[in-house]
This record gives sequence, C-alpha cells and structure tokens, in this order.
Amino acid sequence: MPKVVHFEMPFDDSERANKFYADVFGWQASKFEGGPEDYYLQQTGPDDETYGISGALIERAAALNRGGTLVVIAVDDLDAYIGKVTAAGAEIVTPRTVIPGVGYFANFRDTEGNVVGMFMDDNSAG
Repeated sequence: MPKVVHFEMPFDDSERANKFYADVFGWQASKFEGGPEDYYLQQTGPDDETYGISGALIERAAALNRGGTLVVIAVDDLDAYIGKVTAAGAEIVTPRTVIPGVGYFANFRDTEGNVVGMFMDDNSAG
C-alpha cells in the first residue's frame, strides 16, 4: 500500500525557517544540491525510527503549482498512479518529472483541491 514518505513546506526566508525548525524541534537541515535553488532537506529523527517521516523546506516561489505544504506518497509505478488519480477525478499539476539519480515525481490536485505529490524511486533516473 503506498504511504506518505516525504513532505515539503514552503518558506519565504530560508535562514529563518531552518532556524525555527532546528530550534523548536531539533531538525537537522542540509541543502539539497541538484534540486530547486533553495531546497533544504529536513532530518526529523533517526532513520531507524518506526514512525515519522523526513521532508524538506522549499522556497515559496519554487514550490511547483501550490502554495502550501505538500505530502508525497511513494508509488511503485508512477505512470500507473497518474492514470489512477486522473481516472478518479484528479488533475495533474506537475507532470512526471525527473530528479536525476533519485527518481521521478508528479503532483496532482485531488477532488478536494489539495495538491499531493507522488514519487517513484529510481537511482538510474537521468
């Protein structure tokens, strides 16, 4: 069953946002090279914890086709799930897009107006 594996929250000031989440929750930020210009991965806890996810803070202007927090669902076949969400009434707002060396993603607007991401892991993506 596909599950939420990542989140993205937009920011207006990277230094302020990273400091806030580090000071309040102890999250560790690291700039992701090869992504949007201002994209900071957030380690929210140890990888071996049985619950919780990590995510990222992203510059508001770079947040693709949305203004709020994005949750990302891992899928094993991105094209199949693009078909499933559109057949169920969703609109694709970001088509299948490559993240070199990481995988592929697409964003959709669900029937309630929420923008949700889907991600397929593929280290050979280029």
